[in-house]
Amino acid sequence: MLLKNEIASNPAPTRNRRRSWMRGLVPIALTAGLAACASDTTFYPLKGDVKPHPGVAKAQKHPVHGIDISKWQGPIDWASVRSAGTQFAFIKATEGGDHLDERFRENWEGAARAGVPRGAYHFVFWCRSAQDQMAWFKQNVPNDPTALPPVLDVEWNGHSQKCPKKLPKAQALSMIQYMLDEMERYTGKRPIIYTDITFHKDVLEDELPDYPHWVRSTAAEPEQRFAKRKWMLWQFTSTGRVPGVRGDVDRNAFYGTPAEWASFLSTDCDPRDHRRLADRGLCTGK
Repeated sequence: MLLKNEIASNPAPTRNRRRSWMRGLVPIALTAGLAACASDTTFYPLKGDVKPHPGVAKAQKHPVHGIDISKWQGPIDWASVRSAGTQFAFIKATEGGDHLDERFRENWEGAARAGVPRGAYHFVFWCRSAQDQMAWFKQNVPNDPTALPPVLDVEWNGHSQKCPKKLPKAQALSMIQYMLDEMERYTGKRPIIYTDITFHKDVLEDELPDYPHWVRSTAAEPEQRFAKRKWMLWQFTSTGRVPGVRGDVDRNAFYGTPAEWASFLSTDCDPRDHRRLADRGLCTGK
């Protein structure tokens, strides 16, 4: 999640806390939405971007925003993050088959204490078997029923001297499908696929339509960069500013309304997929 940022416990919160997230965060978005309509400004006046790009200005019109983080953000004041209106956080957990983010447990527990809905992501290393990677993920990521669905971060490892190669499309898809299946078996939640423009074009275009997609596009709207891809989350900047986080942080937008976000929190599925996936026992609610 982010080539420029990457280098190769306490009890989990209860279901009641999950419900409190929904009760507390939806009003934040609704209140912000009313203010934005009145003043024609951002939904999140406390947040910013040190290098804003005009091509992604539309992201500010989406009422539900969140962040994704790793150890590179350093210590985080999660209470301030939540007070700024942050409605979700995806936290780097694992990479490949032997790397655990040094701040994963600290961030996992801190976000939960502050009432920020959070999920874990795994960064795929293409020179390690899918079996090894999922064994490592399950060893290090708590199976917390109150967490957001897990994320599989698929990008080429061009930044890595150990694994610069690109796999054939069929081989990459086979690995991805195995890891998605294992994540779903482990957590009981439909995983989210995170990807960038290059990997999507090389491997994912026209593939895996039954999974929610989280796309990275920091200079244009996703519809201009990802052919025929319905997206659920949009990473629109890597130079964001959010109270409680020192320096740059990735900012993200959810595609829909606060009501659709509440539906996602209660079902762990993109609301647009509920009817289609209900017959598989998914998206049926808590």
